Amino acid sequence: MSGIFSRARLIVVKVGSALLVDAASGELRRDWLISLCADVAALKKNGKQVILVSSGAIALGRRALKLKPGALRLEESQAAAAAGQVRLAEAYADIFAGRDIVAAQILLTLGDTEERRRYLNARATLNTLLELNAVPVINENDTVATAEIRFGDNDRLGARVASMMGADQLILLSDVDGLYTADPRGDANAAHIPEVPVITPEIEAMATGSVSGVGRGGMASKLIAASIATAAGCDVIITRGENLNPLSKIDGGARHTIFRASVTPAAARKRWIAGVLKPEGVLMIDEGAVKALTEGKSLLPAGIRQVDGRFERGDAVLVKDREGREIARGLAAYNASDAERIAGKRTVEIEDILGYRGRDEMIHRDDLALTVKS
Repeated sequence: MSGIFSRARLIVVKVGSALLVDAASGELRRDWLISLCADVAALKKNGKQVILVSSGAIALGRRALKLKPGALRLEESQAAAAAGQVRLAEAYADIFAGRDIVAAQILLTLGDTEERRRYLNARATLNTLLELNAVPVINENDTVATAEIRFGDNDRLGARVASMMGADQLILLSDVDGLYTADPRGDANAAHIPEVPVITPEIEAMATGSVSGVGRGGMASKLIAASIATAAGCDVIITRGENLNPLSKIDGGARHTIFRASVTPAAARKRWIAGVLKPEGVLMIDEGAVKALTEGKSLLPAGIRQVDGRFERGDAVLVKDREGREIARGLAAYNASDAERIAGKRTVEIEDILGYRGRDEMIHRDDLALTVKS
């Protein structure tokens, strides 16, 4: 595949419950899932990294547990998620294994993508899996979620993952082929909108609810997801995904709506670090470290000469030179106490000093934004 995916490095694909699970029987649509995995394998063969955000656990689990049709109580939803997640993960692992691809299950709540320390842990794990050529399969951790299980949906989780990982594209495979000016089920004059440069109040007013009755999302949730992801520099594509090989269908010109990001993922992340987060501490660095940062490198402990403030891992900190001029802002990989202990030390000494193997960098270059004025 090339075409619409040609410029993307990392693609997040959200799969809705209505696509994975047959509404009448409650059974997994295995042929469809096989075709999706074939599309993912083709993207990987073309050098793309892919993360799947998959619904379906509750729908599969409610059948396995013989729960009655209709709305489920919270504890029933959590039980269904626990039973269904086993079946869903097994299906992904089995099908991808047939293509010599490792599938890795990760269960997240929205808090894991929003609270910085948990966010850093999740992002590091996902990056490692991608580096090892695996396909992460993410689902909301419905067995422990409370508010999320009643209100949340994987459209929004997909957007948070895309934002967290700096993805280039988020594909929302659903039961609709994009955004319309009105609900096409009730308005014969509703027109399909192929491209949305900016999400305006007028665009938001076009949203409608869920069509299938199987999933918890709808166009409103998809627009929320699109707003989150485009603000993070990620293009969002909404398309009907029920036919076999849905990603190939998009690449071949199947109808869809694309929401355009106004900035790149890297630029959006740097802007967030530089201007949104409140710094909790200060790292004073030497001339060599200043030079390294201006050349686009990470900040290593060896270049740090002083640590001020009380901060935790994942908090934003200021980086200043010895004259007190601000050079950069970034997310610390260590808390203030550990940072003081390893300041000025070589990376190979970190484990002996702290008693555990942490990050090689105090601030990784992906978590650092230069603010020095040239």
